[in-house]
Amino acid sequence: MLPNSGDREINLKEIGDTIKNIRREKGMKLKEVAEKTGLSNGFLSQVENGQAQISLVNLWKISGVLGVPLAVFFAELDKQTLDIVRKDERKALKLPKSNVSYSLLSPDMSRKIEMLLITLEPGEIDDHETIAHEGEECGFVIEGGLGIIQDGTKVILDEGDSVYLDSAIPHRFFNPGSGKSVSVWAITPPSF
Repeated sequence: MLPNSGDREINLKEIGDTIKNIRREKGMKLKEVAEKTGLSNGFLSQVENGQAQISLVNLWKISGVLGVPLAVFFAELDKQTLDIVRKDERKALKLPKSNVSYSLLSPDMSRKIEMLLITLEPGEIDDHETIAHEGEECGFVIEGGLGIIQDGTKVILDEGDSVYLDSAIPHRFFNPGSGKSVSVWAITPPSF
């Protein structure tokens, strides 16, 4: 049995609908999910229709087969019309000995798109290793300049410029100037 979320009881129909929608979006048949999770077709059908209780362990199995974080099934519980992320409540990441900081602008990782504020302080050099990951990115420079290296090509963006890139092609960012570089990025799927 699933635990309560705050004072609100979990609605099995909401979780079932979420499972069904994600499964269909991914073009998967109920039988395929059943085989990969080891759960029966009938049980999964009942779960999707809100007629059966599901354990956290079985929900975890389903999330793994569907390739989504477990939190996706609970996102609707606290969903409001507007999801506000206050500037002093953002999740942030700054590694030691790094001039780069990342702030998550989107509310959480259970969405289809991630928004990041990336700040590169002066001195971030362009000789670091490039990275590649699944997805797509689109960035907009709001302050300073931003250097991008992708697949051996180096480009400098100025304030107000934007760029789209295929994240699967090795790339990296650097600060080409003497002031800080600030840019906003939309990334899908979320990877922060």
